[in-house]
Order: sequence, then structure tokens, then C-alpha cells
Amino acid sequence: MSSNTVETPGGTVRGRRSVFGYRYRAIPYAAPPTGPARFAPPQPHPGWRGVRDGTRPGPTAPQPTRDFGRLDMTPYFGPGWIRGDDYLTLDIHTPAADNRKRPVMVFVHGGGFVSGSSRAALYNGSAFARDGVVLVTVDYRLGIPGFLDLPGAPANRGLLDVLAALRWLRDTIGAFGGDPRNLTIFGQSAGATIVGALLATPEAAGLFRRAIVQSGSGTGAFTPEQAQRVTAAAAAALGVEPTAEAFGEIPDERFVALLPTLTGLDLRTNTAKDPLAGLSPFSLVLPRQPADALVCDVDLLIGTNAEEGNLYLAPAGHLETSTSDDVAALAASVHPDPEAALAELRASPPGALRSAILGDALFGAGTARLTQAHARLSRGHTHVYSFRYRSTALNGRLGAAHTVELPFVFDNASEPWLHGETGLLGPDPAPAALATQMHSAWVEFAFFGTPGWAAYKPERPVIQTFGP
Repeated sequence: MSSNTVETPGGTVRGRRSVFGYRYRAIPYAAPPTGPARFAPPQPHPGWRGVRDGTRPGPTAPQPTRDFGRLDMTPYFGPGWIRGDDYLTLDIHTPAADNRKRPVMVFVHGGGFVSGSSRAALYNGSAFARDGVVLVTVDYRLGIPGFLDLPGAPANRGLLDVLAALRWLRDTIGAFGGDPRNLTIFGQSAGATIVGALLATPEAAGLFRRAIVQSGSGTGAFTPEQAQRVTAAAAAALGVEPTAEAFGEIPDERFVALLPTLTGLDLRTNTAKDPLAGLSPFSLVLPRQPADALVCDVDLLIGTNAEEGNLYLAPAGHLETSTSDDVAALAASVHPDPEAALAELRASPPGALRSAILGDALFGAGTARLTQAHARLSRGHTHVYSFRYRSTALNGRLGAAHTVELPFVFDNASEPWLHGETGLLGPDPAPAALATQMHSAWVEFAFFGTPGWAAYKPERPVIQTFGP
């Protein structure tokens, strides 16, 4: 028999009945990262007395407000910084908190390593619970506490948070009706890049059975030299030594205020381009790219959207105003052979060229490299998709941009807050059949390890297309 109260390692938590099961919100998986502890590995939560109220959303990681001009990205980013120390938490949406062993899907949100949360409306797990899956969304440290590389602190603390959440779920998700041996971790954008890095993290082995990488990159990590440039710039702007001890004394408000001044740093070196094309000053910091260091033999579902770069150009009108000089400057900053890149795309107008180069630099090339590496080296199956449905937002200019696949994966594409002239999907109705098709593929993958089409092999590169 299911209940709205569940025992966890920290204490009892009370959830709320939903249309499709039960929802438990803001359950701590690690101790609050406050003061100097913001730059330490995640620690076990001390627990609580009585019954914790899991019916309301909790605080979020410190983060800046993100503005995408004429496009309303609130459903993607959520409410921004909701203050409170206890934000290393997760939400669980389950058909029932009973003894059944259901597939578990754990979602890692995107936001450029500086923003986002499980409170975003897009990540409601109702459709997954309806279809027999336990859906978990995870909050992790962002920005300077999460990803600034500092002497005296472990690197990639946001990734360490996700690892801590996976360990917590291994020990606890059974009480929520989930099977810890059948766990799929999936993420989008920065979250997908974290998932890709977990495939190359020995400590993650055995914590998940399958992985989904939506518009991420297997080559999106900074080199140590690139990370040091960001650290030096942050320390100089704050007027402190670049150490964990010095940064531990600075309040989060100053970190958040500093972030805009770090965006756009020149991170090109003699050996590496900026994998984020200047759009974020933070990424994972690794000696080798995840695509070159895979260690987890799990099934992988991976893909990108056809016009990823449009998100960064269309809302500000740059698709129309881009020039050949803009295209050439971007190609030189992100591509090892800019002339070759431009030669392949010369027939397109400047705005489309700029979008294509940006999308490939941020997501396409790194996804292709991770796909090839997994198909060659892993014992798990590799399944590849391409999302091509064009949103009609911004007078049809947004197209198959970055993030547009998410409403179809979560099967909430008909929600009114995604529509209208400024909505992510635009004024036109979203195709219900496409949402059913894509969401069902994700569910089938979680249940059985196959999304409904043949595995990708280098000699037989099968790619499933969603949309026209």
C-alpha cells in the first residue's frame, strides 16, 4: 500500500497526492553548502526531527537572472534564486511509494552551469509517473561554488553533488517505489554534459544502468589552463587570493553579481578552443575530454536539435542582422579549421551560418565524438536521435533550437505557458503525436534499454528523426 509519508536516511518526509501518484519535493540528499563548505565535497545531511514537509518546493542554488529578450525562458530556468541554505535537494514523482520496483529516471537540468533548478515548470514528472516511471530531478551547486577551479577545493563540485544524489538514490529510492538497479540518468545542455562526464567517472560505475545525453557535449570540458584563467579573473575582481579559503569568506551575493563580468573571457589557448564559445565562464574541468575517457559500460541515448544555435541568436534579432564578418569571427574562435567549416556552409545566409557553427561548436561536434566513442568502446548499446521540429516562436525564427525538445520529452508540449508569441513553442499548437512518440521512446529506453529503433554502429549509423 502506498503512503504520502516515506522514511529516508535523514528522517520522514511527507509528500502530496497528484493526478498520477505522489510527489515529494525538496528532499535533502546532502548537507547545506554554506560558508567554506560551499567549496568542500558534499557531506551527508544531518537529518531532521519530526515529519519534513515535502509538499512545497525548496530553495534553489544561488544564480543570476537570465534574459533571452523576446523569448520567455521562465519555464526552462525556473524562478531563479530562491534563497535558503538547504538547496542540495531532489524532487521525486512516483506512481506510488510502495514495494514495486519501477524504472527510475534522474534528470539533471541545464542552464550553462550557472542557472536552473528542479523548480522549472518544464521538468514536471507527471507524464513519467503516469507511464510507470519514478522521475527524480536534482539540484546541484552552480557558478562559482559549483564549478570554479580553486586550489584547496575539489574540482567539479556540481558534478560531485550529482554523484552524491545518485548514491542517496541507490540507498533510498526503493522506499519510493523505484528500482535502484534500473536507473537511467538523463540531462540536457549543461546537465547533459555532466551526464557525459559521469560516463567517464570511475566513481559513477554501478550507480546507473542507462544514460541519455540531450544536446550536451562529450568535449565540453575546460582544460586546467582555461579554468585557471577564469579563476584568476574572479579573484582579481573580488580582490582576494585565488584559494578556497579566501573564497569561503565571500557571500553568495557577490559571486552572483560577479558572473556577468566573467562571461565572454577569452579562453582560447595554444591547445584548445573555448568549448562554450564565450557563453559561460564555467564548465567541468578535466584533464581529458569525457569522449576520450569512457569507463561506464551502459546503454546510451544521445542526440541534438537541428538548429541549436538559434536560441542564442533569434531572441535578440541576430539571425537577421548577422554579417559575414560575424560568421568569420565566430568560426575563428571556435573551430580548429575555420575555412573548412565555412566552406561546408557557404550556401546559407549569414544568420543561418552563424547558428550552424555555434550549434556545432557547443553541441554537435562533441555529441558526435561521444557517440562514436561509445559505439566503438562500450558494451552498452548506442541509440542516436535528431530533433527537427521547428518551433513557431519569434515569427517562426526560433525553429528547432536548443531546449525545444524538452516539452516533447516531458510530454507537456500542450501547456499554455509554452505558447503564444513569446512562448518557447510559439503560437501554433504543438503536434501531440510527436510528444507521444518522443516521450514514449524515453520511457521505453528506461524500461528496456531500447527506445524503439536500431542501435547506432559506425558501420551502420542509424539516426532516428523526430519531426519533419
